[in-house]
Amino acid sequence: MPKEHILAVDDEEDILKLVEYNLTRDGYRVTGVASGEEAVKAAAASRPDLVLLDLMLPGMDGFAVCRTLKTDARTAAVPVVILSARGEETDVVAGLELGAEDYVTKPFSPRVLVARVRAVLRRRAEQPAGEDKVLRAHGLTVDPGRREVLVSGKPVELTNTEFRLLHLLLRRPGWVFTRNQIIDAVRGTDCAVTARSVDVHVAGLRRKLGAAGKRIETIRGVGYRFEE
Repeated sequence: MPKEHILAVDDEEDILKLVEYNLTRDGYRVTGVASGEEAVKAAAASRPDLVLLDLMLPGMDGFAVCRTLKTDARTAAVPVVILSARGEETDVVAGLELGAEDYVTKPFSPRVLVARVRAVLRRRAEQPAGEDKVLRAHGLTVDPGRREVLVSGKPVELTNTEFRLLHLLLRRPGWVFTRNQIIDAVRGTDCAVTARSVDVHVAGLRRKLGAAGKRIETIRGVGYRFEE
Protein backbone atom coordinates (compact mmCIF):
# COMPACT_ATOMS: atom_id res chain seq x y z
CA MET A 1 0.00 0.00 0.00
CA PRO A 2 1.57 3.35 -1.02
CA LYS A 3 2.47 5.75 1.75
CA GLU A 4 1.77 9.45 1.99
CA HIS A 5 2.53 11.99 -0.73
CA ILE A 6 5.39 14.42 -0.01
CA LEU A 7 6.08 17.64 -1.91
CA ALA A 8 9.83 18.39 -1.81
CA VAL A 9 10.92 21.95 -2.65
CA ASP A 10 14.58 22.76 -3.31
CA ASP A 11 16.40 24.59 -6.10
CA GLU A 12 19.54 22.46 -5.69
CA GLU A 13 19.11 19.49 -8.01
CA ASP A 14 21.51 17.25 -6.08
CA ILE A 15 19.69 17.88 -2.79
CA LEU A 16 16.31 17.31 -4.42
CA LYS A 17 17.47 14.00 -5.91
CA LEU A 18 18.92 12.90 -2.57
CA VAL A 19 15.69 13.71 -0.76
CA GLU A 20 13.53 12.04 -3.41
CA TYR A 21 15.69 8.91 -3.41
CA ASN A 22 15.63 8.42 0.37
CA LEU A 23 11.95 9.19 0.85
CA THR A 24 10.94 7.01 -2.11
CA ARG A 25 13.03 4.17 -0.75
CA ASP A 26 11.10 4.47 2.51
CA GLY A 27 7.85 4.05 0.58
CA TYR A 28 6.65 7.62 0.17
CA ARG A 29 5.37 9.16 -3.06
CA VAL A 30 7.49 12.21 -3.78
CA THR A 31 6.98 15.17 -6.09
CA GLY A 32 9.94 17.53 -6.48
CA VAL A 33 9.78 21.19 -7.52
CA ALA A 34 12.52 23.83 -7.69
CA SER A 35 10.79 27.13 -6.91
CA GLY A 36 8.42 28.70 -4.41
CA GLU A 37 5.85 29.55 -7.04
CA GLU A 38 5.77 25.93 -8.24
CA ALA A 39 5.45 24.75 -4.64
CA VAL A 40 2.39 26.89 -3.92
CA LYS A 41 0.65 25.77 -7.13
CA ALA A 42 1.50 22.09 -6.60
CA ALA A 43 0.38 22.13 -2.95
CA ALA A 44 -2.96 23.75 -3.77
CA ALA A 45 -3.57 21.32 -6.64
CA SER A 46 -2.56 18.04 -5.01
CA ARG A 47 -2.82 18.74 -1.25
CA PRO A 48 0.22 16.66 -0.28
CA ASP A 49 0.46 15.00 3.12
CA LEU A 50 3.64 16.97 3.89
CA VAL A 51 5.77 19.72 2.35
CA LEU A 52 9.56 19.55 2.72
CA LEU A 53 10.65 23.13 2.14
CA ASP A 54 13.98 24.85 1.49
CA LEU A 55 14.17 28.52 2.50
CA MET A 56 16.70 29.89 0.02
CA LEU A 57 14.67 29.66 -3.17
CA PRO A 58 14.81 31.90 -6.24
CA GLY A 59 11.97 34.40 -6.44
CA MET A 60 9.47 33.49 -3.74
CA ASP A 61 11.54 32.32 -0.76
CA GLY A 62 10.66 29.56 1.69
CA PHE A 63 9.31 31.90 4.36
CA ALA A 64 6.86 33.38 1.84
CA VAL A 65 5.86 29.89 0.69
CA CYS A 66 5.22 28.73 4.26
CA ARG A 67 3.20 31.86 5.02
CA THR A 68 1.13 31.38 1.86
CA LEU A 69 0.44 27.71 2.59
CA LYS A 70 -0.61 28.41 6.17
CA THR A 71 -3.01 31.20 5.23
CA ASP A 72 -4.73 29.26 2.42
CA ALA A 73 -7.66 27.17 3.66
CA ARG A 74 -6.78 24.46 1.11
CA THR A 75 -3.28 23.91 2.51
CA ALA A 76 -3.33 25.31 6.06
CA ALA A 77 -3.47 21.85 7.62
CA VAL A 78 -0.61 20.43 5.50
CA PRO A 79 2.45 20.01 7.76
CA VAL A 80 5.62 21.78 6.64
CA VAL A 81 9.15 20.63 7.48
CA ILE A 82 11.82 23.22 6.68
CA LEU A 83 15.14 21.93 5.32
CA SER A 84 17.65 24.76 5.15
CA ALA A 85 21.30 25.77 5.44
CA ARG A 86 20.12 28.73 7.52
CA GLY A 87 20.58 27.41 11.04
CA GLU A 88 20.56 30.59 13.13
CA GLU A 89 18.11 30.58 16.03
CA THR A 90 16.30 33.59 14.56
CA ASP A 91 15.66 31.65 11.34
CA VAL A 92 14.46 28.58 13.25
CA VAL A 93 12.12 30.64 15.42
CA ALA A 94 10.79 32.52 12.38
CA GLY A 95 10.05 29.25 10.58
CA LEU A 96 8.30 27.73 13.59
CA GLU A 97 6.31 30.90 14.21
CA LEU A 98 4.98 30.69 10.65
CA GLY A 99 3.62 27.23 11.47
CA ALA A 100 6.33 24.82 10.31
CA GLU A 101 6.21 21.47 12.09
CA ASP A 102 9.97 20.95 12.21
CA TYR A 103 13.24 22.55 11.12
CA VAL A 104 16.15 20.47 9.80
CA THR A 105 19.47 22.14 9.00
CA LYS A 106 21.84 21.33 6.13
CA PRO A 107 24.06 19.40 5.86
CA PHE A 108 21.73 16.65 7.04
CA SER A 109 21.67 12.92 7.55
CA PRO A 110 19.20 11.30 5.12
CA ARG A 111 18.25 8.78 7.81
CA VAL A 112 17.52 11.53 10.32
CA LEU A 113 15.51 13.46 7.74
CA VAL A 114 13.37 10.42 6.93
CA ALA A 115 12.87 9.81 10.67
CA ARG A 116 11.74 13.42 11.17
CA VAL A 117 9.30 13.18 8.27
CA ARG A 118 7.97 9.89 9.59
CA ALA A 119 7.50 11.39 13.07
CA VAL A 120 5.59 14.41 11.76
CA LEU A 121 3.28 12.25 9.68
CA ARG A 122 2.76 9.87 12.60
CA ARG A 123 1.76 12.72 14.91
CA ARG A 124 -0.61 14.02 12.25
CA ALA A 125 -2.29 10.62 11.98
CA GLU A 126 -2.61 10.16 15.73
CA GLN A 127 -5.70 11.69 17.29
CA PRO A 128 -6.02 11.03 21.01
CA ALA A 129 -9.48 10.41 22.41
CA GLY A 130 -11.31 13.62 23.13
CA GLU A 131 -9.04 15.74 20.98
CA ASP A 132 -11.88 16.61 18.62
CA LYS A 133 -14.08 18.01 21.39
CA VAL A 134 -15.05 21.69 21.05
CA LEU A 135 -13.65 23.66 23.99
CA ARG A 136 -15.07 26.90 25.41
CA ALA A 137 -13.75 29.19 28.15
CA HIS A 138 -13.58 32.94 28.88
CA GLY A 139 -15.05 33.91 25.50
CA LEU A 140 -12.81 31.49 23.62
CA THR A 141 -14.09 28.69 21.39
CA VAL A 142 -11.63 26.14 20.02
CA ASP A 143 -12.94 23.66 17.45
CA PRO A 144 -10.22 21.07 16.58
CA GLY A 145 -12.33 19.44 13.87
CA ARG A 146 -12.63 22.68 11.94
CA ARG A 147 -9.30 24.00 13.22
CA GLU A 148 -11.17 27.14 14.18
CA VAL A 149 -10.63 29.60 17.02
CA LEU A 150 -13.23 32.21 17.92
CA VAL A 151 -12.81 35.10 20.38
CA SER A 152 -16.19 36.52 21.36
CA GLY A 153 -17.60 34.92 18.23
CA LYS A 154 -15.00 36.39 15.86
CA PRO A 155 -12.49 34.11 14.06
CA VAL A 156 -8.78 34.43 14.86
CA GLU A 157 -6.05 33.15 12.55
CA LEU A 158 -3.39 31.07 14.33
CA THR A 159 -0.41 29.13 13.06
CA ASN A 160 -0.58 25.35 13.43
CA THR A 161 1.80 25.42 16.39
CA GLU A 162 -0.11 28.24 18.11
CA PHE A 163 -3.35 26.31 17.61
CA ARG A 164 -1.93 23.11 19.13
CA LEU A 165 -0.45 25.05 22.03
CA LEU A 166 -3.75 26.77 22.82
CA HIS A 167 -5.61 23.48 22.48
CA LEU A 168 -3.17 21.79 24.88
CA LEU A 169 -3.55 24.48 27.55
CA LEU A 170 -7.33 24.77 27.18
CA ARG A 171 -7.88 21.02 27.52
CA ARG A 172 -6.52 21.18 31.07
CA PRO A 173 -7.24 24.61 32.56
CA GLY A 174 -5.24 25.23 35.72
CA TRP A 175 -2.72 22.53 34.79
CA VAL A 176 0.87 23.80 34.63
CA PHE A 177 2.86 22.64 31.59
CA THR A 178 6.63 22.95 31.54
CA ARG A 179 8.30 24.18 28.36
CA ASN A 180 9.61 20.67 27.70
CA GLN A 181 6.12 19.21 28.11
CA ILE A 182 4.76 21.78 25.68
CA ILE A 183 7.50 20.94 23.15
CA ASP A 184 6.76 17.22 23.50
CA ALA A 185 3.02 17.73 23.12
CA VAL A 186 2.87 20.15 20.21
CA ARG A 187 6.03 19.29 18.31
CA GLY A 188 7.20 15.82 19.35
CA THR A 189 10.12 14.65 21.45
CA ASP A 190 12.52 14.23 18.51
CA CYS A 191 12.46 17.83 17.23
CA ALA A 192 15.22 20.37 17.89
CA VAL A 193 13.10 23.14 19.43
CA THR A 194 14.32 25.70 21.94
CA ALA A 195 12.53 26.96 25.02
CA ARG A 196 12.78 30.39 23.41
CA SER A 197 10.52 29.27 20.55
CA VAL A 198 7.84 28.21 23.07
CA ASP A 199 7.97 31.71 24.57
CA VAL A 200 7.61 33.19 21.07
CA HIS A 201 4.51 31.09 20.36
CA VAL A 202 2.94 32.06 23.71
CA ALA A 203 3.62 35.75 23.02
CA GLY A 204 2.01 35.36 19.60
CA LEU A 205 -1.05 33.70 21.13
CA ARG A 206 -1.49 36.41 23.74
CA ARG A 207 -1.25 39.12 21.11
CA LYS A 208 -3.76 37.49 18.77
CA LEU A 209 -6.28 36.52 21.48
CA GLY A 210 -6.42 40.01 23.01
CA ALA A 211 -8.04 40.08 26.45
CA ALA A 212 -8.54 36.30 26.37
CA GLY A 213 -4.79 35.90 25.91
CA LYS A 214 -4.25 37.25 29.42
CA ARG A 215 -5.72 33.99 30.69
CA ILE A 216 -2.47 32.28 29.64
CA GLU A 217 -0.38 32.62 32.76
CA THR A 218 3.39 32.44 33.07
CA ILE A 219 4.55 30.27 35.96
CA ARG A 220 8.00 31.68 36.58
CA GLY A 221 10.77 29.13 36.28
CA VAL A 222 8.33 26.39 35.23
CA GLY A 223 6.16 27.10 32.18
CA TYR A 224 2.58 28.09 31.37
CA ARG A 225 -1.05 27.35 32.24
CA PHE A 226 -4.48 28.50 31.16
CA GLU A 227 -6.30 30.19 34.02
CA GLU A 228 -8.86 27.86 35.59
